[in-house]
Amino acid sequence: MIKGITFRHKGDFSKTERFFHALLKKEYLNVLERYGKAGVSALASATPKDSGVTAASWDYVISHNRMQSSITFVNSNIQNGVNIAIILQYGHGTRNGGYVAGRDYINPAVRPVFDKIAERAWNEVKNL
Repeated sequence: MIKGITFRHKGDFSKTERFFHALLKKEYLNVLERYGKAGVSALASATPKDSGVTAASWDYVISHNRMQSSITFVNSNIQNGVNIAIILQYGHGTRNGGYVAGRDYINPAVRPVFDKIAERAWNEVKNL
């Protein structure tokens, strides 16, 4: 004879239900929008400025599917097929055979934004 399984609980599942309803409504995308804007602001502030075009050319794209969401930061300042933000970051050769060293400005600019995203996500998980 197979014995039954008993399940007992106290309280309710209101926090869990609220979490799943928020996921269904995709309310988390509003949070990603806020961090996207913060990242663009940080990148624009940190970008080396000659003309200011590269600094003003930052934007973000939010992508999501059933399994994940992501923020991608993009820079649209492209000269002669070269993304200027990338050569500022990593360096580039010159026409006369010289080399201009890159400057790591992207990683320090977005690190605090990523840290805030991770902290916010952890707090959401802890408060379930």
